[in-house]
Amino acid sequence: MVSSKRIRFLADLVGALVCLLFLAAGCAQTATLTLKFTPQDLTTYKVVTLTQRGIEFEGSVSEKEDAFKGGRNQEGTEMTFTQQIQSVDDKGNAVAKITIEALKYHSTVKDRAVLDFDSLKQEDRRNPLARLIGQSYTIKIAPTGEVTEVIDVEKARDAVKGDYIADIAASKLFSPDAIKERHGLMALPVSGKNRLRTGDSWSSIKSFSFGIMGIKSYERIYTLKGLEADNDRQIAVVEMDAIPTAETAQRLHEQQAAYEFLKMFDNTETYAGQLILDLTTGKVEKCLEKLLSEWVIVDPWADQDDKEPAVMRMSATRLYRLEKID
Repeated sequence: MVSSKRIRFLADLVGALVCLLFLAAGCAQTATLTLKFTPQDLTTYKVVTLTQRGIEFEGSVSEKEDAFKGGRNQEGTEMTFTQQIQSVDDKGNAVAKITIEALKYHSTVKDRAVLDFDSLKQEDRRNPLARLIGQSYTIKIAPTGEVTEVIDVEKARDAVKGDYIADIAASKLFSPDAIKERHGLMALPVSGKNRLRTGDSWSSIKSFSFGIMGIKSYERIYTLKGLEADNDRQIAVVEMDAIPTAETAQRLHEQQAAYEFLKMFDNTETYAGQLILDLTTGKVEKCLEKLLSEWVIVDPWADQDDKEPAVMRMSATRLYRLEKID
C-alpha cells in the first residue's frame, strides 16, 4: 500500500513538471505580424534607395591601357513623404495617398556627377525635380506590405514631362515598378500564417538584374528574433538573410552565353536586412535591406613569372532604407 506522504510527493512532483512545461512554452512569445490601417491616418516616412555598379582593374594592365580604367555608376534617392490612408476594405487593404515633401537625387557615370539635386537647397529651386515637391499619387497596400496597385500617378508624372536629364530622372521615379519598390519592398507573412512565435521564419523571392552578369533571384528568409515592450507599445524585431535560389541557375542556363561567361568568375555576396514593426499601431518603424555582390576574375593566361597578373573586379550594391519620422 502506498503511503499518503509518497502520494503527496508524487503529486507535487507532477505539478512542478507541468509548471515547468508551461513556463518553457511561455518563453516563446507569439504575435501577429501585419500592417494596420486607419482611414485619414497620416504618417511621415523617409526612404533611401541606392543602386551602384562598379568595375576595377588591378595589375600591370591597369597602368598600360586607358580602356582598362575602372569607375562607378551610381543612382540614389532620398524621399520624405506623407502617407495618408484614404480608405480600408474588409480584408485590410488600404488606399493611400502619397505626397512628396522633400527629395534628394544624385546620379554619377564613371565617377562623374551627372545630376545632384536637393530640394532643400535654394539654388536647386529651378531644377525640374523641384516640381515634384507637393505632388501626390495613390497606391493600394496590402496588410503584408505589398503594393498591389498603382492607382493614380498621371498628375505627378505630367509635372516633369520634358527632355532634360532631370525630367527623365524624375519620370523614372513614377514607373509602376519604382513605386512598388519604394513603398512595398518588405514581405510580411500572409493572413492565416502571420501568427508567429519568436524564432519562427517565413520567406519570399526577390530578383535583381545585374546587366551582363545576368538576373539573380534570392530567397529572403525573415526570422522573428524578438518582441520588445516600449512604453505601451509592442515592437517586433525581424532579421532577414538571403540565399540564391535554384531559379537563378535555371535562368542562367537559359541564357547559355551568360552562364559560360559567369563560370569564369568567383562570386561573393551578402544580402541581409532588418525590420522593426510596431505591432500596437501596425506601422513600420524601420526597414533595411542591403545587397553587396562582387565578381572577380584573374587573367587565366598570366605567366607564372608575372608578378602582377591582371585582375578585374565587378561589384553591385542595392540599398533600401525606410524610416518612420513622424
